[in-house]
Order: sequence, then structure tokens, then C-alpha cells
Amino acid sequence: MNRVTALKQQLKPGKVYRREDLIRYSNAVDRHLAQLVDEGILEKVAQGLYYFPKQSIFGAVPPEDEVLVRSFLKDDRFLLTSPNSYNALRLGTTQLYNKRVVYNHKRHGEIDLNGRKFFFHKTPYFPKKATPEFLLVDLVNHLDSLAEDRDMVLKNAFLKAKTMDFNKLKYAVQEYGHTKTKKLIEPVLDQMKSEAYVN
Repeated sequence: MNRVTALKQQLKPGKVYRREDLIRYSNAVDRHLAQLVDEGILEKVAQGLYYFPKQSIFGAVPPEDEVLVRSFLKDDRFLLTSPNSYNALRLGTTQLYNKRVVYNHKRHGEIDLNGRKFFFHKTPYFPKKATPEFLLVDLVNHLDSLAEDRDMVLKNAFLKAKTMDFNKLKYAVQEYGHTKTKKLIEPVLDQMKSEAYVN
């Protein structure tokens, strides 16, 4: 068995590999990786990052965003989201954005992975999953970047906030809100708190 075949046998469909993950299986990893790319067995998705495609009846299946990001960061601690997620809040946001946002502890900046742009935001605080409370705070954080009528969206966000769990929303504002966002939402929290006492 030659070295390229031995390297190929270590690959699993649907997985993304870092160059350093494969060094132990090859005595000339760069040459062997280039050969596998030339043969169409591997796809180079970024510098030092390779994808072994999973096949379907329609051909090669592109790598999942989570798999790409996890391999790129070499870390499970990240939150992958998009401005499209705001649409679930039903605040009047209807635009579809071709934008992927990655909250993480390691990288910052715009990175191209497999021909798709990912916007990495290095931050110490983000939830494990995008809760409605987090999405509302995140939307207000990035209100200026939205294509919709911002005054209308903000007004709807305040109305939506009043229907949310007070403690969960307060926590999201404190942990994830930018300074401007805190100033905007804290009066809503104060009102929710006072109304709770009245009731």
C-alpha cells in the first residue's frame, strides 16, 4: 500500500481536516494533500484546511458550516448565527442576508471558508445557543447594520421584550448587550419590573 492510499484510508466522509491532523499519516503531507486535491478526492476549503466530501445521489455534499468552523477554530466553543435568525422574532425583519456570524474566543475578522464568508467576532461572552432573548439583544446591538426601517424594528423589539421572561431578558442584556443597547432596553426592563409589582 502506498502512502497516499494509506492517508486516504484515514479520511471519513463529511469531515474537515487540518493539515496538522494528517501529518502523522504521511511522510510528505503537502505533496500527498496536493495530489488528493488534484484527484478530486479532497477539497481545499481554506489555508491548511481540507474537506473529504460526503457523496449523495446528487454528487458531493458541501461541508456543514458548523463542521467548517469547528475545524477552523479547533474549538467547540462558538456560536454560529446569522441576521436571518432575527426573522424568527417577528419584528418586521424580512431581509435574507448571506452572512454568517461566529461568536468565539479565538479569532476576529472576515474569513473565507469554502468560498463562503464568515464574520468572526472574538468575545468572552456568548450563549451556547441563540435564545430569543439573546437574539433580541443581538439585534439591538447590530440595529445600524439592518436594511429594514430601524425605528420600526426597534419599536417592535421593545414590544416583544415585554412578552419575554424578565430574568432571562435581564441576564441577556447584562451579559451580551453593548453599552448603547443597555441604555435602550433598561427602561423597558424597569417598566416590566414595575408592572410586575403592580400585578
